[in-house]
Formats: sequence, C-alpha cells, structure tokens
Amino acid sequence: MALRKEDAAKKGSVARFRPLAHAAARSRGSAALPSVLTFAVIVASGGLLLMIEKGMLSSVETPSPRGNGRSLSYLQNARDQAAVDVEAQIQREIRNRTMKIMCKQKNMPQNIWSLSPLKRKTLLQHILVNEEHRFLYCYVPKVACSNWKRMLKVLSGALENVDAKGKMDHKADLVFLGNMKPDEIRYRLRHYFKFMFVREPMTRLLSAYRNKFGEIQEYQKKYGPEIIRRYRPGYTAAEAAAGADVTFAEFVRYLLDEDPDRMNEHWMPMYNLCQPCAVQYDFVGTYERLQEDAAYVLEKVGAPPHIRYPERQSWYKPVTKETLHYYLCSVPQKLVWDLLPKYIIDFSFFGYSLPNTTTEYCRH
Repeated sequence: MALRKEDAAKKGSVARFRPLAHAAARSRGSAALPSVLTFAVIVASGGLLLMIEKGMLSSVETPSPRGNGRSLSYLQNARDQAAVDVEAQIQREIRNRTMKIMCKQKNMPQNIWSLSPLKRKTLLQHILVNEEHRFLYCYVPKVACSNWKRMLKVLSGALENVDAKGKMDHKADLVFLGNMKPDEIRYRLRHYFKFMFVREPMTRLLSAYRNKFGEIQEYQKKYGPEIIRRYRPGYTAAEAAAGADVTFAEFVRYLLDEDPDRMNEHWMPMYNLCQPCAVQYDFVGTYERLQEDAAYVLEKVGAPPHIRYPERQSWYKPVTKETLHYYLCSVPQKLVWDLLPKYIIDFSFFGYSLPNTTTEYCRH
C-alpha cells in the first residue's frame, strides 16, 4: 500500500530522545516500564558474564586453512556459522537473564491468578494445548503463528501434513487453555513444556499494518473508517466510508490512543498477550531464528522425526530492513518516539534494540 504524500513529507528536525522515565509518564496504561540504562547494563554485564562463565569465545576453534584437505571457502563458512551459533546462544542467555531479573520486580505478576480478569482472559485465549506431547504454546499474531497452529493440528492428527493446502482455520481442531477448568490449567502450567515466539516489535507492527490494512477488507472496513475520521484532516465521505487507504502514520496515531490491554491481538504488545512473568516459559524462540528455534522445540517435545516446521510460503512478502527503514522514516519522528512506551517492555524484555529514526539515519 502506498503512503500518502503528505505523510512521507512530514519529516521533522532532529528530536532528542526523551529519558524513558519521562516517556513512561506519558504512556497510557503502561506499567513497570524499565529504564533503557538499566537494560543496557543488564545486557552488557549479562553477556560478558555469560562468555566468562561458559567460555563461549574460547570454545570456538578456528580451523586450520590446510586441515583435512577442505577448501578455504568451506572453512570460512564453518567458522561463520560457528560465530552465528555462539552469538545466538549469547543473545538467548541474555534474554533469559533479563526476563528473570525483570520478573522479580515487585509489581510484576508471579502467576496467572494474580493477573486482572481481562489480562488473564487474553492470556488463556492465546495458549494452545497439545496433550499427546504435553506442551503449551502461546501464540503471538504476526510471529509465524499460523504455521505453528498448522503444526499443532498435524501433531494431533487433525491435519495430514504441514503442506496441506487451504485457508487456515484459527479455531477449529485446536485446544485452548482458556477452555479448561482451573485445576486443569494449574496442572498443565506446572507440568507441560511451555514456549512462545517473539519478533522485533516495529517489524511486527509493520507486518500487521501491511497485511490487515493492505490486503484484508474485513479489517479495512472495521478499523479504517474510524481511523480516517479521527486522524485525517479534511477527509471526504467516500474516504471514510471505504476505509481502504489508511496510511502508516494514521495507524501509528491510532495506536497512540489505544489501551495496550484492549488492543486487537495483531498489534497488542507481545508481553500483554503471553504474560511471560506469570507463565514462566521454558523457551522463548525468535522469528529471526525461526527454523532453528522451531527445530529445537519440536525435538524438545518429542515430535516424530518426519514432522518438520514448514518453509515460508512463496507468496509471503517479508518485512525487510529496507522496508522498515522506509516506513519508519516516512512518518514524523515524534510519532515513533511517542509510540515506543507502549512497546518498550517488548523491546527490553525480549532483547531488541530501539529503532533508529534520526534525521541523519533516515537520509540513507
């Protein structure tokens, strides 16, 4: 979907990043917003301690350029892959440590029963259950959840294979934890393997915007008219009625006025959807390492060897770094910074860097 010209032209002068505490004070409905400085210290010290404790750097051997008659390119690829694996492991450990530290804060929920009824309902509606392999999966829309739901249907025998054609039914043949009795919920939370997957927050938001407002008429008709009436000066009756050309800047303005606990699931913060402090997941995978992390989960839950996580569909249009750069730099910088407090826990909790939208960066 093309951006409106006026939104693309509204690039302001360089705005200094406000201290997070100040931003948090302006945030509506946001609680326990961590300090960027605190998070940076956690990341830096956590990564260094991890490398010292586990000797990760010393364990990466540099192959001899003459060893075993292998070509230099093969050895370079092996060395590069080893470095990637080490980096991924360090990032995972940092993320786990950060989550544990943040979840120990007094104002963080320690179990699902300490959540408000609304938050608990949202959480339980997003946790899927597989009884045969004894695991719980909290799905996050726009983080490959359709393929994971397809995997659950295959594991339960409701679907023949992961490559089966046809539109995905997001409710049929799936077991939701929210449909169980309290004692059944407690037992599964205590004894089943629990996992979720996360994604860089701004990339996830852009993916939701491009999909729902660029391709799905149901969403255009449901949300488009209201967004246009509220955030487009001088809109025409035809524009409001159709709701089909919501710009990314208008979408961001709409999110600024939304309560994170009551948002549509496709742009609700990942933390609000899956409540990692209340559930204490055994594994948090990432969209950025989807195939590797999915393979680990399938092995961990004892899935049959012939069952594999599906490859990305050929028609799927991923959000690239260039695409994200274009959209973030095409809206007023202040809008992006004002939006961050609503998603700051997602950034800090799951180890993602804050986006760079400075004027200098956006020139490139």
